[in-house]
Amino acid sequence: MENRPVTRDKGASFLRVFAILEAVVSANSPLTAAQISRIVGLPAATTHRLCKILLEERLLQHEIDGKRLLGGPRLFELAGQVFSGSHFDLDRRAILESLVDDVGETCNISVPDGARMIYAERVESHWPLRLQLPTGTHVPMHCTASGKLYLSQLEPDMIDRVLESLDLNKYTRRSVVSVPKLKAELSKIRKRGYATDNEEFIEGLVAIAVPIFDPSGRFCAGLALHGPKLRIKLKDALARLPALKNAADQISRLMRRDRS
Repeated sequence: MENRPVTRDKGASFLRVFAILEAVVSANSPLTAAQISRIVGLPAATTHRLCKILLEERLLQHEIDGKRLLGGPRLFELAGQVFSGSHFDLDRRAILESLVDDVGETCNISVPDGARMIYAERVESHWPLRLQLPTGTHVPMHCTASGKLYLSQLEPDMIDRVLESLDLNKYTRRSVVSVPKLKAELSKIRKRGYATDNEEFIEGLVAIAVPIFDPSGRFCAGLALHGPKLRIKLKDALARLPALKNAADQISRLMRRDRS
């Protein structure tokens, strides 16, 4: 990212804060305050002071090493609200409803929220047998399709630090809680472009997820399909991958359209 000095005007304080947040979310890895200072063209003392405020407001958070900074829980909450609001919501909802009609199972869009994923959007299938996980539900990262998909998109050193910080609870007998095994699976997910959950979070539930990319080509959400194993086996869910990927591409194009 090239230096973009922030000019002094009546909105200078806001522009400085916005520039810092933009630098952090645009980076491929956590940044130190010194790196942020160079990127936004602010004095080190000013950058440290503003970063301290953003940390207190939970818009930024420290990486595990306690030195570098990344987006905080409140920033992710805001991103989720933006993602699930505005006129963009109507077009996205239509795509999701069409997808559910096509694949015959419940589909959802999940975004990262701190150490968990949160359902930003969800459309239920018409089957009487279904699992109720409404919009706003938080789910773990290490044993859900969308969560593992998100983790797989991180840089290798970031994956190590995130896995060290997560509570790798064993929700079912199939939950993978070994860091080496998780890392091996995340590597496979990154290469193949989709993730699965074969009764790892909830007994009897299977799911697959594909990425939705933002206008910069970065992962911003996971689009997932899930259903009870009594009705849909994992191999059956995988047969719906083309439809899932097509819907994810449509949503990504919507985001690019709204940005232009």
